[in-house]
Amino acid sequence: MKSYRKELWFEVPTRRALINITREVEQCLAESKIAEGLLLCNAMHITASVFINDDESGLHHDYEVWLEKLAPHEPVSQYRHNGYEDNADAHLKRQIMGREVVVAVTEGRLDFGTWEQIFYGEFDGRRKKKVLVKIIGN
Repeated sequence: MKSYRKELWFEVPTRRALINITREVEQCLAESKIAEGLLLCNAMHITASVFINDDESGLHHDYEVWLEKLAPHEPVSQYRHNGYEDNADAHLKRQIMGREVVVAVTEGRLDFGTWEQIFYGEFDGRRKKKVLVKIIGN
């Protein structure tokens, strides 16, 4: 069995963003030369997320609206966590969207369903954060 590890780095200039990282992850898979196995992709920061869904602008807008209803940024005084930073909502948004995805690798390709793509969700941007890609298999 082979193993591959790579860190992808992101520095989003805005507070929140959804970024399609499928191409970067596919590049990691190509570099790994693993044809059959599993790929793990996870955000290595507590205010960011990795998730799978459709790359459609209306859905991205709906996520933004929905997440803001569930965990509004303001007023920041509503959260006990806020003190040095004003990012309690980002922690909650990350919890909702998830930390990681696992994708089967079949014949050297990500074994996706129709329309599936991998996204990096940033909920407290303006600083450098990493995403881990770990692939195991043959």
